Amino acid sequence: MPDVHYKGWLMAEARHPILTDTSGTYGDLESLKTLMRTVLASVPDAMIVIDEKGEILAFSAAAESLFGYKAADMAGKNVSILMTGADEKHHDQYIKNYLSTGERQIIGIGRIVQARLSNGEVIPVELKIGEADVGGRRLFTGYIRDVSEQQANSLRLGQMQIELANFSRLSAVGTMASAMAHELNQPLTAVANYLEAARDMLSDPDPETVAMVQEALDAAATQSIRAGQIVRRLRDYVSRGELDLRSVNLRAIVEDAVSLAKVGVDGPLARVIVRLPEDLPLVLADRLQLRQVFVNIIRNAIEALSETENPQIWVRAVVTEMGEVEIEISDNGPGFEADQSPFDAFYSSKPSGMGLGLSICQTIMEAHGTEISHGASPAGGACFKFSLRVAEDVIQ
Repeated sequence: MPDVHYKGWLMAEARHPILTDTSGTYGDLESLKTLMRTVLASVPDAMIVIDEKGEILAFSAAAESLFGYKAADMAGKNVSILMTGADEKHHDQYIKNYLSTGERQIIGIGRIVQARLSNGEVIPVELKIGEADVGGRRLFTGYIRDVSEQQANSLRLGQMQIELANFSRLSAVGTMASAMAHELNQPLTAVANYLEAARDMLSDPDPETVAMVQEALDAAATQSIRAGQIVRRLRDYVSRGELDLRSVNLRAIVEDAVSLAKVGVDGPLARVIVRLPEDLPLVLADRLQLRQVFVNIIRNAIEALSETENPQIWVRAVVTEMGEVEIEISDNGPGFEADQSPFDAFYSSKPSGMGLGLSICQTIMEAHGTEISHGASPAGGACFKFSLRVAEDVIQ
C-alpha cells in the first residue's frame, strides 16, 4: 500500500507521541507503517481519513469493500466524490466554516447521510467523524457503516405506522361524519320544512297567514341555532382533548420529532440543525402533543424545501426573562404565500394537503396557554415561534 496513505500521520515534522518516542515503546517507523496497515485492513467499519482540504489520506479495506474503490486510486482525491446532493457540493465549505468558527455540526455527533458508490448507486450510511491535530495539521477520520437494511426495516415500520394512523384518522373522520349527519339531519330537515311551508303560505297572504309564516320562520331560526350548536359541540370535542402536563425534556422531544418527521419522505432530506443550550431547563407540556407540533412543522419545512439548494432547518431555544423557553423553528425555503395565514383551517399550499396540520398545532399550543406566531426567517424562509413555561421544582 503506497505511503501516501499515511502522509497524514508520517510527516517527519509531526509532533506525535508515537512518532517522537525514543524509548522503543512503539517501535520504528516501519513498525508503525505495519501497524497502520493492520488497522486499515482490520477495522470493521469503513474508515477514511482526510485533511483540511478534504483530500483522502487513508482508505481502509472495509471502505474498499463498501464503496467499490481501490485505496491506491482514492489517495489524494477529494472525499466529496463519495457524497451526494448538497453534501457533495458544499463539503469543502463545511470544512472551511468549521475551521473558521469552531462550531461543530457533525464532528463527535454523527448522523445518517447518503453515500455514492463507485457504480453510482446511492445508499444510506451512518457517519461518525473524529478529529485530531497531528504536527499542526487538522485531520478528520470518518467511520462509515451501511444502514440500508436497518433503514429499509425502519422505513417499512414507519410506513405501516403511517398507514395505521391514516386508517385511524379516516375511521375517526368517518365516524364523526356519520354522527354529524345523523345529528344534523333532524334540525336541517325541520328548517327546510318550515321554510317551504312559509313560502307556500306567502302565495296568498292574509293577516292570519302572515302570523303563521312568522311562527314558521321563528321555528326555522330555532332549528338552525340547534344545528349550529351541534357543529360547535363536535368541534369542541375534537379540539379540546385532555392535556397531560408534565415536566419534559425538550431536547429529547425534538430529537424524536426530527426522526419521525423524516419517515416516509421521498427525495433528498433537508439538514435539521438543532441548537439547544446544554443547560436548557425542563418545560411544562404534554409530551405527545408537543412532539406532534414539532413533527408537523419540521415535516412541512422538509417538504417545502424539496427544491431548495442546500436546504436547512434550524431548531433553536432560549430562556427568556419571563421564565419561559422560547422555541424557534426556521428554514431557508420559499417562505409563506402573501396574505394567507398558514393556520387557516383547510388551507394548504401542498396539492395533497388537508390544511389541518398547522391549525391543529395552533389548537394544541392554545391549550398549553400560548400560541404559535409566524413570520420570515433571517435566511428568507419560514419561521415559527412559541413559548412554553419552565417546569419549576422538578428533578430532571
